[in-house]
Amino acid sequence: MDSYDDRGAESGDGAAGPGTVRHQDVPSAADGAAASSRGGMAALSLPYQIVAAVVLSVIGLVACTQLAMVFLHVAPSNTLTKRHGEAVDDWVYPEFEQNWKLFAPNPLQQNIAVHVRAEIAGADGRRTTPWMSLSGEDGKAIRGNLLPSHVHQNELRRGWDFYLNSHDNENRANGLRGRLSEQYIRRIAMLRLSEHDYGGTVERIQIRSETRSVAAPGWSEEKISTKPSYRVLPWWNITAADLPADDGRADK
Repeated sequence: MDSYDDRGAESGDGAAGPGTVRHQDVPSAADGAAASSRGGMAALSLPYQIVAAVVLSVIGLVACTQLAMVFLHVAPSNTLTKRHGEAVDDWVYPEFEQNWKLFAPNPLQQNIAVHVRAEIAGADGRRTTPWMSLSGEDGKAIRGNLLPSHVHQNELRRGWDFYLNSHDNENRANGLRGRLSEQYIRRIAMLRLSEHDYGGTVERIQIRSETRSVAAPGWSEEKISTKPSYRVLPWWNITAADLPADDGRADK
């Protein structure tokens, strides 16, 4: 007589008898990792992937346009804003209005050079030297120098700004600061002149500034005159207080 177990094993219907473990398909860890890697857009069908790509492209384009328009709105006046300023304003106002500027103050659009000439008293009498560009000498010291001196970069420029801000258009000093700025400019000029041998003693000096507008780039249709304009100061008599400390007259 066959046992129950034997009959279960030999039956063709595949039914398992008591004590028989039936093996089922269980997802492996690798299959789970593969399924999770298909998240995001990869999990979408092809039509939805196309729609998502188009939406992301439009969002990116709008974001780039917004950044460009706001940049042009807060940037100093330039060729693009002069040509397309109305389109920029239409985009920015009123929702995206900005009350700040990219540069404060705006970058300089002029080249300003400071010149000096001197009246020399020598053995052959008095004579006046040609104009010497103090700014040009600073430029020569800066060009090609990996570590330019702050003196060459800022001393003369800040001194001239100090003078302009403390004098009116008729070169009249506005109080003590104006007189201090005059003395400061004289000392700078005499320090630079002391590096040259003019064959005599500097009795007087005269300062002037030369201002030229920066030329428009070649691709711009803007017409800018680069003709220089001058601001000439009166002659200043030189005293011992205006001389470098190692000058002979400074000890008198």
